[in-house]
Amino acid sequence: MLNIIGLVALLAMTAVLVWSSVRSWRLKNSFLKWGGVGATALFAVAAFSVSVLVVSGLIKLHVRNAPAPNVKVAGTPEQIERGRAISDSFCGACHSKTGTLTGGWDVGTELPMYMGAFVSANLTPAGRVSQWSDGDIFRAIRNGVDADGHWLMMMSYTSASRLSDEDTQALIAYIRSQPPAGGTIANPPDQLNLLGLAMLGAGLLPPGKPIVMGVNTAPAKGPTAAYGEYILSYQDCRECHGQQLTGGVPGQLGPIGPDLSIVKNWKREEFIQTLRTGIDPGGHELSGRMPWRSIGKMDDDELTAIYNYLSHTLGNQNTATY
Repeated sequence: MLNIIGLVALLAMTAVLVWSSVRSWRLKNSFLKWGGVGATALFAVAAFSVSVLVVSGLIKLHVRNAPAPNVKVAGTPEQIERGRAISDSFCGACHSKTGTLTGGWDVGTELPMYMGAFVSANLTPAGRVSQWSDGDIFRAIRNGVDADGHWLMMMSYTSASRLSDEDTQALIAYIRSQPPAGGTIANPPDQLNLLGLAMLGAGLLPPGKPIVMGVNTAPAKGPTAAYGEYILSYQDCRECHGQQLTGGVPGQLGPIGPDLSIVKNWKREEFIQTLRTGIDPGGHELSGRMPWRSIGKMDDDELTAIYNYLSHTLGNQNTATY
């Protein structure tokens, strides 16, 4: 509603500026006439352009769509335990800031500029997901669209769509197992302000990860580079450390992270210790913006798998490139 009021105000401002420009044209004094016309026309064009971008952003906000799959999760103890591990090491970085999966953290406060509220949803039965089907939750995780068809922007910016079907169902089983906790979150949880809408309309914000309709699989769990590559595919390391994990670049949405091939110079135990304590082998403290506390909750096999991928596969790729 506030954005609609703001848009109306922009259009009203444009109309007033156009009227002022016409009035200036009628002035006898040439200096005042041309100065007034030039200034008011310039501001009118600027206000109208912003209005067009806001309207374009509002349209783009409602374009994303994906069907909810026909899924019914059994909720076995094994699924719940696997879902807990994924939640603790991945989802909890945003959804467990105030309690286990209670949401309520505004991710927008961590962005370079405040473009609106992006509040993590309450995933316990106290939140709206208790009214969703398993297919609705699956779609929200896989494609960033909620049960009402709203675009979950921040969710679509994550790499959660890379989770295998089996792991996604395990995560749903864990979410279903939680007791009610926390408070209600606004619907939809992502609310762009006028700046955010204008940036979206101008193409300055990403449209979200591509819609995924096929089946996602994962290699067998174990301390292998292949499994490490799978973990890194759904963890959001690339949002900060770059698509090749060789370092972030200016202009990306997330903070600029360092080249992760540095791990090839560490021992496996040092890598695991770094993600468990937040202190690297050189004694440097990891950035507070890196979710190392969540990632460090993975078991030794998972962290070893990541280490093997970064130190061997990624390290060899970088060496070959140079």
